[in-house]
Amino acid sequence: MMATVLQSRVTFAGLSFDPLVLSEPLMWLVLASFLGSALLHHRDEQWARITAVTGWGLFGAFWFVLIPHFVLTQKSFVEGIGSVAAVPLSLYAGYLLWNGRDSLFVLTRAVGTMGIVYVPFLTIEPLRQFLVEVVTDQTGFLMALLGVDPVVVDGFSHNGIEIVTKQYPYESTFWFDHEEGPVTYNILLACTGIGSISIFAGAILAVSAPWRRKLRALAATAAVIYVLNLFRNVFIAISFGRQRMQVFEGPIMSLFGISDPRMVSYYLADRILAQVGSVVVLVGLTWILVRELPEMTVLVEDLLFMLTGNEYDLEAAFHTPDAETSATPGDD
Repeated sequence: MMATVLQSRVTFAGLSFDPLVLSEPLMWLVLASFLGSALLHHRDEQWARITAVTGWGLFGAFWFVLIPHFVLTQKSFVEGIGSVAAVPLSLYAGYLLWNGRDSLFVLTRAVGTMGIVYVPFLTIEPLRQFLVEVVTDQTGFLMALLGVDPVVVDGFSHNGIEIVTKQYPYESTFWFDHEEGPVTYNILLACTGIGSISIFAGAILAVSAPWRRKLRALAATAAVIYVLNLFRNVFIAISFGRQRMQVFEGPIMSLFGISDPRMVSYYLADRILAQVGSVVVLVGLTWILVRELPEMTVLVEDLLFMLTGNEYDLEAAFHTPDAETSATPGDD
């Protein structure tokens, strides 16, 4: 049987535990702590603080458990660095909140809200399947407009060849035939943009602002992320499926520890260009949102303080009006 080239690995070879399995109970504990803190905040601030600080400690443990998954299994520099940095930042957030930086209650609420948006897609299979297959269809449509029309495969095999580490038997795999063997690109939940959308949804919905402005900002942000993510999928699928980025094969194979040279196009397109580009886009969207929804400055200021140790006044820097004067009667 000819082996297929896969988009990513979901097993953790050589180790005795699966980080994804260990992270799941931590995820639920973090979500319960952050949402519990939000519910307690207006009734008993001390218990809300204790609950939130506990949640930040668990959040640090959550990211610590996932470090091997992002660094060794996914071989992602961006996600690997992010998961490593998230551990001390989570613990530091809990420390600052315990010592009286009450603005971090907003960030706590934001992370809890992110979970409310994202976790249903992670845990409810019909919802996850619907989103993954819709994104697959739309990615395929855009590729067809560019003259690229791979076979879209459901199940765990095609033409007698097993798609070894495909997570779910959805119609979500683009199959490119090559003389050396097929190249497959799987659309996963991570490829739908829901993760990035949930981050911004949590931040937007957590701040104190008129609902009309928040919903308008959320709709615009979600639409931009969703469309850009489709183009990201098209770029990776064509680059990998058509082997368009077979450059610096030796260095890339050594850098990522891969043995099949056909994976070079995937790692260049996704792990380097697409992921770095995504970070740039998210930073740009945050900059725009801070200007359009000035109430979000409290979140950005706290994050900047944790990263640099310096206080920032973004309201002054962006010349944004305060929340009280910026709202109009029609915003309510």
